[in-house]
Amino acid sequence: MAGRIEDYALIGDMQTAALVCQDGTVDWLCLPRFDSHAVFAGLLGTEEHGFWRLGPAHASDAEPPRASRRTYRGDSLILESEWDTPRGTVRVTDFMPPRDGAPQLIRIVEGVTGRVPMRSALRMRFSYGRVVPWVHRHEGRTVAVAGPDSVWFDTACETYGKGLTTYADFTVAPGDRIAFAISWEPSHKQPPALPEPEQALEATEEFWREWVEHCTYHGPYREAVVRSLITLKALTYAPTGGIVAAPTTSLPEHIGGVRNWDYRYTWLRDAAITLSSLLRTGYREEARAWREWLLRAVAGDPENLQIMYGIAGERELGEAELDWLPGYEGSAPVRVGNGAAHQLQLDVYGEVTEALHLAHMTGLARNDYASLLQLKLIRYLEKHWDEPDEGIWEVRGPRRHFVHSKVMAWVAVDRTIKLIESGDADGPLEKWRELRDDIHRDVCERGYDKERNTFTQSYGSKELDASLLLIPQMGFLPPDDKRVIGTIEAIQRELSTPDGFILRYPTSGEEEGVDGLPGDEGAFLACSFWMADDLAMIGRVDEARKLFEKLLALRNDLGLLAEEWDPTLQRQVGNFPQAFSHVPLIDTALRLTASGAYGG
Repeated sequence: MAGRIEDYALIGDMQTAALVCQDGTVDWLCLPRFDSHAVFAGLLGTEEHGFWRLGPAHASDAEPPRASRRTYRGDSLILESEWDTPRGTVRVTDFMPPRDGAPQLIRIVEGVTGRVPMRSALRMRFSYGRVVPWVHRHEGRTVAVAGPDSVWFDTACETYGKGLTTYADFTVAPGDRIAFAISWEPSHKQPPALPEPEQALEATEEFWREWVEHCTYHGPYREAVVRSLITLKALTYAPTGGIVAAPTTSLPEHIGGVRNWDYRYTWLRDAAITLSSLLRTGYREEARAWREWLLRAVAGDPENLQIMYGIAGERELGEAELDWLPGYEGSAPVRVGNGAAHQLQLDVYGEVTEALHLAHMTGLARNDYASLLQLKLIRYLEKHWDEPDEGIWEVRGPRRHFVHSKVMAWVAVDRTIKLIESGDADGPLEKWRELRDDIHRDVCERGYDKERNTFTQSYGSKELDASLLLIPQMGFLPPDDKRVIGTIEAIQRELSTPDGFILRYPTSGEEEGVDGLPGDEGAFLACSFWMADDLAMIGRVDEARKLFEKLLALRNDLGLLAEEWDPTLQRQVGNFPQAFSHVPLIDTALRLTASGAYGG
């Protein structure tokens, strides 16, 4: 059975990523891209669906020993796991070198003390665990082939096959270093070059060292911020600049439930807020690459802006269910693709415009087409801002007039007015000022409950929604406005878990709720960070700091966060690691640092 979600480490090469469990098992890897079919899908099924375990030999492969300790090497994505055994100590270093050619996953075993018997067990299964490849030897190398894919396995160790699995049994002593590597290549091409593990390790460490040096944040939460930035960089698809929401699909929001979605795509919302955090910590090249990706993705058809695209800008992301996979801890169905791609989510126009505005304000070189795109998006909103939509949370129930969507439509118009006022674009300034005022008035009249002194999830509803916490952060109203303070306090009362974390909105157990789905979910970590931000903005800085540091304590031992926290099971849930959790972590750290609200 797969480990707990927080038991996994992330390694990657900015084109795809692998999850490595504490017992040394790679249970998830898609090749050659984030959104490709998985070669190891044991995370969503069983060992029959593919895995690669490397660690101390054990009497029972069903219960492999967990590493005694593990860490990333400095500020990098190089994972080091150590096992203390009765016969000695051994270290395994896992990494994926940034690449121009074939993707590689390299694992180096190093003897530390004593003589430790080791085992590598490699079971490759293509097409998300459905296809058993043809495994054979070719010029001294082991290769697995199925259809268009081939995976090459290289090691100096002697290997053997048993039970459709490739094994290597060996012993390491102090000073021994034994490397293993897999490389992907289209099956019709020549074999990939032999890996050079030691050189690749040195180059990978140098890559991350140089990248982290650009970070401009040097505050008290630097360790957490830098780890989050590295994670966001790892979720960026280097060839195009697209940013995936997470490297996984169908890790459940509720264990055993149906809220299982594919996050291996570029949500404009998630990517825009990621861009914002990168810009504010010194990473302008990533911002430039994302802006270029955006312009290509929406080119020629900005009026039909999608909420998400493929990592190269693909529009068709058809959703399907993989019925041969039982799902993570029985959480079915397992989905690939995402049917929400064609939803109407008006807030996206605001997030994209805010990101373009921030890029402009931080001195990113002007791009005339970016300004033209921004104007076209506002012309679309002129006609459609007052329509109901599916909202930020992608409800699969009826469309509603979500307050957050209207607020972000206001943001889009406001930031575009600022662009025109700066002299960098031309547009009907007075007309759009009137539009901005109309949207603001509409929200305040129809989205605000005077009796309870709170904004509501949608016009005419009584439900609350944590996205309302963004009202002061977006500048829609000042933090000291009584309606803002009332909303913050109402969300604290009605959407807080017993341990103080924040739910997105009320769910209805087994009944179908506002989102059109049965079942509950955990506390949404981004919303909890938003609450910490708002508390700081209204002067409750000690409370903000305490909540922020409670959130930091939810990270796993490597500083990684999934999408949600299950307050009942006390564990992470949802796709992992999640950009939408690490971005607000960075934002809140910056705000608290600026306010001086941090512990000694």
